[in-house]
Amino acid sequence: MTIAGISLVLFLGIVNLILILFQVSTGKKWVKVHFAWHRRLGVLLFLTALVHAVLAYLSR
Repeated sequence: MTIAGISLVLFLGIVNLILILFQVSTGKKWVKVHFAWHRRLGVLLFLTALVHAVLAYLSR
């Protein structure tokens, strides 16, 4: 499955990488955000990683 010529699995992988970098930077207090945002984006990271893994498994 592709969106604008880019694989959805690749796109979700890039989104996950960005979310992981954000989570690490907020956890290390390099970037100051409210804990609620850290928690919400952590849940979003979990959900996108789950969809990414399922799509990667099904595309084999």
